[in-house]
Amino acid sequence: MQAEIMPIKEKFSIADVRIPLKRKKTLDPAKVEGIAYDMLENGQTTPIRLRADKGGGYILVEGYHRLEALRAIGEDEVEGYLVHAQLH
Repeated sequence: MQAEIMPIKEKFSIADVRIPLKRKKTLDPAKVEGIAYDMLENGQTTPIRLRADKGGGYILVEGYHRLEALRAIGEDEVEGYLVHAQLH
């Protein structure tokens, strides 16, 4: 049995993160605004999850509102975990 490897928190350029089209439809601007205000006071407390894109860069797996909140407050980096895609 293979042991689980704990992901390591890293910094990623927001410009290198691609959001899947289906996820873009789920954006709630009010939620982004609330998270942005919280991040201004407390910083990013929960990392997002990304997977490597075959063509370079990263694809967002989890954390769309956090990513957009950071973008809204002018940040150019996001803390995240690089995860492997799981086939269902």
